[in-house]
Amino acid sequence: MDSALPHFLTSAPADLAQAAALLREGECVALPTETVYGLAADALNEKALAQIFTIKGRPLLDPLIVHVLDLAALAEVAEPDARLAKISHLWPGPLTVVLRRKPCIPNLVTAGKATVAIRLPAHPLFREVLRLTGRPLAAPSANPFGYVSPTQASHVRDSLAERCPWIVDGGDCEHGLESTILDLSTPGRARLLRPGPLTIELLRTLLGDVEVVTRASSHQFAQDAPGMLERHYSPATKVVLFAPGTTPEVEDDAAVVFIKRRPTSPLGAEVFNFSETGSVAEAAHHLFALLRQLDQRHYTSIHVELAEAVGLGLAYNDRLTRAAAR
Repeated sequence: MDSALPHFLTSAPADLAQAAALLREGECVALPTETVYGLAADALNEKALAQIFTIKGRPLLDPLIVHVLDLAALAEVAEPDARLAKISHLWPGPLTVVLRRKPCIPNLVTAGKATVAIRLPAHPLFREVLRLTGRPLAAPSANPFGYVSPTQASHVRDSLAERCPWIVDGGDCEHGLESTILDLSTPGRARLLRPGPLTIELLRTLLGDVEVVTRASSHQFAQDAPGMLERHYSPATKVVLFAPGTTPEVEDDAAVVFIKRRPTSPLGAEVFNFSETGSVAEAAHHLFALLRQLDQRHYTSIHVELAEAVGLGLAYNDRLTRAAAR
């Protein structure tokens, strides 16, 4: 391999075949999903899995999501739950379900727990690599642990550089926020562990009562699912949050981010707007990319408007709250 790292692969069939071959050989490859870019490795290969934790600097107590092609592949790595029939039409898509694991899944994937997080991704490039690889793929976000998630191939390059030699460039991610995580590992109980593009309102329509887990998880114990630690998705610059519809008071050399364009701006701040119409979906799509951009400008602080805590606003606020934690 030459020194010009990382290598970008395209959507060309030969490049995707190369990505699949690398994964079968135990290498890590950054792949696009419809949520964020993932750092993929063979979910049944412990040496490959160990590389994920090394590349990201990820603690072993944080479990990984296993990506599979279809429900038949899911049944090979997890114990299916009857309730999947009510939500299976949401797959392929940005939904992760926590189920009881099967013995083939290494402890590295699950942080030693008896459960495993499973997703059927929708991105066509990831699905084609899954098909060509013929293996389940673990794929946490392709960034240093705790930093802002990548939604473009260039984000992976900028934050991981030569630590991630292979990146499949699939353009911008559709959603820009990580998948919704639903825990169905306990009979008769459903828990939302991480809000995401598929909302709690939708899940309750399909499943009835779904408990929302809001507590911050301790760094000292294995997590139930990824993305539950109190501080996560964080730029180096301090993030300060303000309530929907309000205008913050800021010092000079700060950035202020509104969901919807305002007729007036705070004095002494550079102002950014996610959406002309106030679309939370548009704000969510651009959130991580803008946080990365502003982090490189070395403001003293980044002030970001929260959304109303309904629908996708719950996931948007979750990422911001964890990004702002110190």
